[in-house]
Amino acid sequence: MLDIRDALGALLERESTALTVTTCGYITRDVYNIRDRANHFYLVGSMGMAAPIGLGIALAHPDRRVLVLDGDGSFAMNPGCLPMIAEHRPDLVHVVLDNGAHESTGGQRTVALGDPAAMALAAGYAAAHTVDDLDQLAALDLTGTPTLVRIRCKPRSHPAGQRVQQTPQQLVERFRAQLADPAAHLEGAV
Repeated sequence: MLDIRDALGALLERESTALTVTTCGYITRDVYNIRDRANHFYLVGSMGMAAPIGLGIALAHPDRRVLVLDGDGSFAMNPGCLPMIAEHRPDLVHVVLDNGAHESTGGQRTVALGDPAAMALAAGYAAAHTVDDLDQLAALDLTGTPTLVRIRCKPRSHPAGQRVQQTPQQLVERFRAQLADPAAHLEGAV
């Protein structure tokens, strides 16, 4: 199993130009503290909505890849979005960081998800994978989309970083400005 920060760091490096939507809570805080970029859209209070919002962004910007970063708890809140995403076939990579806990609210155990990758395939995703380490993650072929990637993560052993400093309104304004400038998505990407 992976440390969630290692998984997020690898994903942000691999998909540096993707329009990235993060679920609320510690995943947003981790992404913000690992690498804040204008192409990141942080949901600071909308649990379960990362995938539907990612789908909306993907439909509005079909020339761009969308990376959705979900937790297992937030994924469990909205599995109804899977067939919608599958039907539209966007260039979208849907990641479920599965540590078996709602860590942002105190570490309560999440409901048993079963197999999110199997759920995605049954809903019609082009591909779905489960990985446990960085080598497996690096070896994935993410060209067939939509794709779901379940990453089994260790329970958190580090404190959450600082909260996102921008207001939701500032985040929307920054993200829209980034979308309006087609070349901007390459700036700052490493």
